[in-house]
Amino acid sequence: MGQSLVKNYIHIVFSTKYRQQLIYPPYEQELHSYLGGTCNELGCQAIIVGGYTDHVHILCLLSKKIALMDLVEKVKANSSKWFKTRHESLKNFYWQDGYGAFSVNPKQVDIVIRYIANQHEHHRKKDFQTEYRAFLKKYKVEYDERYVWD
Repeated sequence: MGQSLVKNYIHIVFSTKYRQQLIYPPYEQELHSYLGGTCNELGCQAIIVGGYTDHVHILCLLSKKIALMDLVEKVKANSSKWFKTRHESLKNFYWQDGYGAFSVNPKQVDIVIRYIANQHEHHRKKDFQTEYRAFLKKYKVEYDERYVWD
């Protein structure tokens, strides 16, 4: 085979440190744009970025040239440094250690896009911890409850 062909849709989820509710307008949309731009710069085409006050969701195509953990590490580090500069109230902003990343069937991409686009509506009914546990269950990810929420 003369070429490497890759198309991996990845749904990445991570939260603010201690799930602090720090992501609000007018900075929310700026943060989502910044996260998407960082993914794009790393060769991972961002399809949609969204979230709520204490977490974000990124749907992107994982490049064949970067490991998932390197992508998430760079996205989180760069965005955290940048977000702190947006306003005095954000100077102590940090992302929580860890993340969730889930493969997405190409036939399900539109469903994930709608899900991410409707995060504000979704979180009127369900908090982040409940949402995240549902992802772990859906994808049959084994985890230790003691460490998931550090």
